[in-house]
Amino acid sequence: MNAWIWLGVVALTLYLATLWWHSRKPLPPGLGVEGKWRSPCTPRLLIDETFVDADGQRHCRQQIFDEILRLIGQAETLVVLDIFQFNDPADDRQDCHRQISAALRDALLARKRQRPDVEMVVITDPINAVYGGRELSHHRALEAAGIRIATTDLTIGRDPNPSWSALWRLCLRWMPHSPRGGWLPNPIGPGKVGLRSYLALLNLNANHRKTLVVDEGKHWTAVVSSANADDGSSDYRDMALRVSGDIALDLLASEREIAARSGVIIDHVQPPAAGPDASGPVPRLRLLSEGAIKRALLAIIDDARAGERLDIEVLYLSHRGVIAALARAMARDVQVRVLLDPNHHAFGVSSSGIPNRQAASDLLAAGIQLRWSDTHGEQAHSKMLLRHASERPARLLLGSANYTRRSLDDLNFEADLEWVAGADDPVIAAARAAFERHWHNRDAERYSTGPEAYLDPSRRRYWQYRLMEASGWCTF
Repeated sequence: MNAWIWLGVVALTLYLATLWWHSRKPLPPGLGVEGKWRSPCTPRLLIDETFVDADGQRHCRQQIFDEILRLIGQAETLVVLDIFQFNDPADDRQDCHRQISAALRDALLARKRQRPDVEMVVITDPINAVYGGRELSHHRALEAAGIRIATTDLTIGRDPNPSWSALWRLCLRWMPHSPRGGWLPNPIGPGKVGLRSYLALLNLNANHRKTLVVDEGKHWTAVVSSANADDGSSDYRDMALRVSGDIALDLLASEREIAARSGVIIDHVQPPAAGPDASGPVPRLRLLSEGAIKRALLAIIDDARAGERLDIEVLYLSHRGVIAALARAMARDVQVRVLLDPNHHAFGVSSSGIPNRQAASDLLAAGIQLRWSDTHGEQAHSKMLLRHASERPARLLLGSANYTRRSLDDLNFEADLEWVAGADDPVIAAARAAFERHWHNRDAERYSTGPEAYLDPSRRRYWQYRLMEASGWCTF
């Protein structure tokens, strides 16, 4: 065997070893969190809705960023914001769009001017700067004011697209790059970027969290959300939960680890309470991140009993394990309703409908009730499951995680909350009312349409979805 063959064997062995390890390696501290059950304090469900009235006019009700901006504006000690998309402000638009990114930037800067001693850290995903290919004006403004930016080091996590990422880690990660002088069109916005931005983009990984931790009076307060801080998604349908108490410290501990591994130390040290697990009384809640979200999601579905109801409203539903669990629930006479985004709009660009329209055929074959969100340029971006309609406490799961391989199998960085409470609990009642409103188009507000509107009978696209999900060569 000549030297070239030996070299090829060594290179292939190194490639396969890198592929295997980085798709299965243990997650570092701060990821894969299954938190203690906590007793909640001052909970509130926050909902953003876009709908069409009887005259075809679009309207919005938005609560999430109003509350986030309020919380930032009263902080005295610490603000830690972890947000997937926090882009430079876009051109002002009419209708339901807001300049969310500018409002968030300005709120942080204003509070830092008022209280210079407040520690502020913004954790964000490298996609915002197109993986180092662009400079962001609002990042420069925040850093100039003493607000630290932690651009997440995604290499600490597992690789969702291992066939590409193994090559990236071995050969391409070391390529030089600059935020100036790009020659290729920006794949996610205006301007030009270099080749390395495209090569990094193909890793298809993300810190997909949308969280906030602040001090609020005598309490610590957290917001766990599905909403991004970019102007293009400011009219999306989203959901968040704001709660105070020890749960906020659980989230802070997780965010401190991500920030530290991305080069930013959060000086304010406040360990979570070490008290007993509040697993008995209701209401109660716990923090879940990464793969712990899947375990909780499947447990809620598999524990559903005959006569109970599972209501799901989610941007992407493609995970084969979740689809199988829902089919088993139907076989136990659980009432299952699924409200899906049709996947034909993403940040103003038309898309093919993969994966939801293909996964919908499996849901309907199992007898599951299905409706489509009737979107008009926006996305139905919530990620919510509610189990209810029995004498047992209801269970609500919401946050950043879609029901996909990337979000549930320890690949993306995600954060959810699981809430357990009685049927008359205000959070449960608000979640139930929102789903009924979206499902039935009540009060002359149109949110959804029937299953026939977006069904796709193509077997080619069905198997395309299955291959994309299994291989990791997908953005969902």
